[in-house]
Amino acid sequence: MGRRLVADRRGPAVAAPKPKTGGRGPRKPRRTRAPRRRGLVGWIGALLRLIGRIIWGLIWRGAAIVMLIIGLAAGYYHAQLPDLAAVVDARYRGSVTMLDRDGAVFAWRGDQFGGAIDPASVSPHLVHAIIATEDRRFYRHLGISPRGIASAVRINLSEGRGPLSGHGGSTITQQVAKLLCLGVPYDPAAWENEAAYEQDCRRTTLWRKVQEVPFALAMEVRYSKDEILSIYMNRAFLGAGTRGFEAAAQRYFGVSAAAVTPQQAAMLAGLLVAPSYYAPTRDLDRAQRRAATVLRLMEAQGYLTATEAAAAQAAPATLSAAARQDRGGAFADWLMSTGPQFLTGETTEDVIIRTTFDPALQAAAEEALVSVFANQVREGSEAQAAIVVMSADGAVRAMVGGRDTEGTGLFNRATQALRQTGSSFKPFVYAAALDLGWRFDDLILDAPLTITIPGSGPWSPENYTGEFYGEVTLTEALERSLNTAAVRLSEAVGRDLVRNVAAEFGIDSNLADGPALALGASESTLIEMTGAYAGILNGGSAVVPYGVQELRLVGDSVALFEQMTGIEERVISETAARQLTYMMATAVAQGTGRRAQLPDRPVAGKTGTTNSQRDAWFIGFTADYVTGVWMGYDDNSPLTGVTGGGLPSEIWRQTMERIHADLPASPLPMIDPATEARTIARRIGDPSPEGTSLDPAAQDDADQILMRVLNGLLGRN
Repeated sequence: MGRRLVADRRGPAVAAPKPKTGGRGPRKPRRTRAPRRRGLVGWIGALLRLIGRIIWGLIWRGAAIVMLIIGLAAGYYHAQLPDLAAVVDARYRGSVTMLDRDGAVFAWRGDQFGGAIDPASVSPHLVHAIIATEDRRFYRHLGISPRGIASAVRINLSEGRGPLSGHGGSTITQQVAKLLCLGVPYDPAAWENEAAYEQDCRRTTLWRKVQEVPFALAMEVRYSKDEILSIYMNRAFLGAGTRGFEAAAQRYFGVSAAAVTPQQAAMLAGLLVAPSYYAPTRDLDRAQRRAATVLRLMEAQGYLTATEAAAAQAAPATLSAAARQDRGGAFADWLMSTGPQFLTGETTEDVIIRTTFDPALQAAAEEALVSVFANQVREGSEAQAAIVVMSADGAVRAMVGGRDTEGTGLFNRATQALRQTGSSFKPFVYAAALDLGWRFDDLILDAPLTITIPGSGPWSPENYTGEFYGEVTLTEALERSLNTAAVRLSEAVGRDLVRNVAAEFGIDSNLADGPALALGASESTLIEMTGAYAGILNGGSAVVPYGVQELRLVGDSVALFEQMTGIEERVISETAARQLTYMMATAVAQGTGRRAQLPDRPVAGKTGTTNSQRDAWFIGFTADYVTGVWMGYDDNSPLTGVTGGGLPSEIWRQTMERIHADLPASPLPMIDPATEARTIARRIGDPSPEGTSLDPAAQDDADQILMRVLNGLLGRN
C-alpha cells in the first residue's frame, strides 16, 4: 500500500507587522537620490543666502544695540530733566520797558517775557495755529516723526540743499529739545554771550539730530504733551526781543495771549519759522502774507470753518499803536548805554523806565532832517546829520543819531561821534570873559595876530572872510564869528579859565591846550555841546543831560531811582548868562546864524564850521527848548559848500518850527541893551545897583580913552 497522505497541520496565520504611515496610507519606498553636482548658479545662490543671513543677523543685533543705547540715553536725559516750572522762563537777562514823558510805551529792550502760559490759559486759536503750522501729529507721535524727517530730507534734496539744510522735519518735542539745548546750561565762561550760546544750540548737524531722539523720548516720558507744548509756548523767540507767546501778543497787539483772534494767532504762529524776518514790526505786509498761509493750514486741518477762515483772511492782524511806534531808537540805545548796567543792559530783572522822551518832538526832528536831505542835498550824498532836543534843565526830549532812524544798535552820531566843534565853542570864551566882568559892549581888537607856539612855531589865525574889522564890541565879534577877536579874548582871560568854564558846563572831552582852543579845535559830542548851551539858557548853571525820570521793577510801586532835573552847580553869573544870551541872539538876528531865525519868537544860537569844512554845527535855543544840529561825513571827508550857517541852521529851523507850532512865543532870558547902564563904576566891578544909563553914541572921547586904559590895566586887550 502506498504512503498515507496526511494534510499538514498548520496553526493560525500570523499577520506581518504593518509599516507606520501616520494614518496616511502605505508609505512609499524611499528613493535614494544620487549625488547631484552644483553648478555656478547654485553656488552663487547659496553664497547670497549666507550673506543675507549674516546681514540680517547683524541688522537685528545692531538694531537691538541701538535701541539699548537710545534707551540708556533717554534714561540719562530723563534723570537730568528739571521740573516744568524751572524751564518755562528761558531768559538769561531781564527786560526794559521805556515809557515816554506821557507814560506811553515807546521802546523795549532786553528779553520780554509776559508771564507763564499753558495751552489751557491761552486762546484755543493760538494752540490750533501752532499745531497746524509746526506739528499736526503732535498729540499722536512719541516725540519724533520718521515720516516728517524723511519728507524734510526729500524736500531739501529736491531744492538743491543738503539733507539737513532748510527743512528740519522736527516735531514740537524736538524743537523743545533745541530750546533746552539738549540740557546743556548756559555758562558765561564758555560762551562769548547768550546769542552765541543760542546760535550753537540751534545748529542742525547729524550728531545733534541723533542726540535729539533720546532727549525727545525722555521728554515724552517726563512731561505730558500739554507740558511740552507749554515749554514751547513760553520759551520760543518771536522777534522784537520777545520770549514766549504772551510777550509777543502784548508786544505786537497790546493784548493777552488769551484774547488773540484767529488772524492774530496765525501771525504769531507764523513767526516760528523765522522770527526776525517775519516780525510785523519789521515788515507788516510780509507778516500778514505769512499769517494767511497759517490760516489756510488751520482751515485745511479743521480748526477753522471756511466762513471763519474767510473772515480772518479779509481782516488781517495789524499792530497796536504802541507797536507802530518806531521812533526813539537812538534815544533808547543812549539810555541803555548810560544807565546802570545792572538795571539796563545787563539786568536780570524786568524794569520799567519813565523817560523824558517826547514822541512829537522826535517826529518833528526826523521830519525836518528828511525834508532837508530830500530837497536841499544832492541825491546820493552820504553826508550824515544828528539832532538833539532838550529842555533847559537837561531833559533830553528827542534824539536823531543819523539819517537811518529805524532799528536799534545803530551808530549814534549824537552821542558817540567826537567831532571838532569849530566856532560853536566860542560862546564859552565869551562866557569866561563876561563872568570876569567884561561886558557885551566892551571893545576887542580884530586885527592880524601871531602867537608863537612852543614846538610848532608861529601861528596866525584868520577870519573866515579874510578881512579884519579893527575894534569891535564883544557882541559884534561873536555876531560875525571873528576868529582873531576870539583868540585875543581867550588869551586875555586865560586859556585855563576858558577850559574850566567849558568843562564845568559839561564838555568832558579833552580840550586843546594851545591858543586854537578858542576856535573849537577840541572835539566833543553833540549831546555835550547841546547840554552846555542849555546851561546858558537856564541862567548859567551846568546841566547833565538826562533821560530817566523814574526807574522801578515790574510789580513794585516804589521807584528805585528818580530824577526831576539835571541842573547842577552854577558856572557863570546870571548877569553874564543874560548878556551872553543877548549876544547869541544878535548872532542869529543879524550874524552868521540868520538862516535859523523863527518868524514868531526870538532865537539865540551859534554856528560852527571846522577847518576844511569837515564839520558843520548849529546849536541854539528859544525860551522853551535847546536844539543842537551837527552835519558831516563819517569818514571826515570835507563837506561841499556847507557851513554851520547853511544846512545845519536850516535843519535846526525846520525842527524848531515844527516843535513850536502850537506853543505861545516867550521872550528869551536876556538883557535889554537899551536899558543897560554903562558907567565906569560898573566896568570896574562896582556892585552898586545904581547907575546911569548912557547912550554909547553920546560918550565922549575921554570916556572912551579911560575905558581903554582901564581895560588895559585889567588885562582886557
